[in-house]
Amino acid sequence: MTRTILTVVGARPQFIKAAAVSRVIADRPNLNELIVHTGQHYDPGMSDVFFDELGIPVPARRYEFGGGTHGAMTGKMLAAIEDALVEDKPDAVLVYGDTNSTLAGALAAAKLHIPVIHIEAGLRSFNRRMPEEINRVMADHLSALLLCPTQTGVDNLKAEGIIKGVHAVGDVMHDATLYAIEQSKAKSDVIDKLDLKGRDYEVCTLHRAENTDDVERFALIIAFLEKQAEERLVVFPVHPRTRKVMAERGITPKGVMQVDPMGYFDLHRLLAGSSLVLTDSGGLQKEAYFHRKPAITMRDETEWVETVEAGWNRLWTQDDWISPRHEIPDYGQGDAADRSVDAIETFLAGVN
Repeated sequence: MTRTILTVVGARPQFIKAAAVSRVIADRPNLNELIVHTGQHYDPGMSDVFFDELGIPVPARRYEFGGGTHGAMTGKMLAAIEDALVEDKPDAVLVYGDTNSTLAGALAAAKLHIPVIHIEAGLRSFNRRMPEEINRVMADHLSALLLCPTQTGVDNLKAEGIIKGVHAVGDVMHDATLYAIEQSKAKSDVIDKLDLKGRDYEVCTLHRAENTDDVERFALIIAFLEKQAEERLVVFPVHPRTRKVMAERGITPKGVMQVDPMGYFDLHRLLAGSSLVLTDSGGLQKEAYFHRKPAITMRDETEWVETVEAGWNRLWTQDDWISPRHEIPDYGQGDAADRSVDAIETFLAGVN
């Protein structure tokens, strides 16, 4: 019996994770996948390029719900996804991570009594001021199958009374990064294009509203980047939101090479040649570790506590990394997508 999974994606980290899982789903004869793209990341440099490079199946439905307030964006997504679920009648809805698309997909499915599967379940920053924290907590409490990247995620869910349907499967981002590392060697010429060959440089990404929208905090971060640039070149692929804020405030960081958002393989080729990663992205903290590059997270907390405890990551408010550094076995051996789809098949086999 073929089971249909409706997958909801909308932002760059979800495209990357979905690529790894969708490749496995496509090889399972008993599973059929329909992808709904909410358009949360609507810039071609943040969306289309990932579908093209990673070979993600063409979305069955595509919307343009990027921009606007969190409530307006989530509400539009909720209504559209509900219509899709009523029409397509999937056996389960699969959501990733912690975006507004995640919450809208989970909420629409739960109200229609369609099982929700959450990949990257159990993460907690314990900062309810972050919209992502609200999204991930809500998605977990609406989900029937919770696939955690680490044992920490399992423990967090248990502390909230969620035990049923919880599995530690490893991190699908690890699978995706291993794939990207190999592909980028042949498919990316970004080092030559940016004239970085033989140069010592850091990679920076910055996009979170908590950093860009607070004038004083953003000024502190820019000052931090300029201080880093005194040590070595900082290469900064600028997110559209961040570029808009910098233009409005007349900010041009000294010693920082600003470039357009990059494709997936270019970014990984850039990471491979770097000495250090500066970011407020959840995904890039781990991608830095998978490249075995130290990272500084420009936030006051992180949901990826393992990276800090293992000495590969530190908050920008900390003086130094924990020493000595060690490996993080919870993230798996690059088989998290297979383990996730195994758990999905077992779950669906028991659902009427």
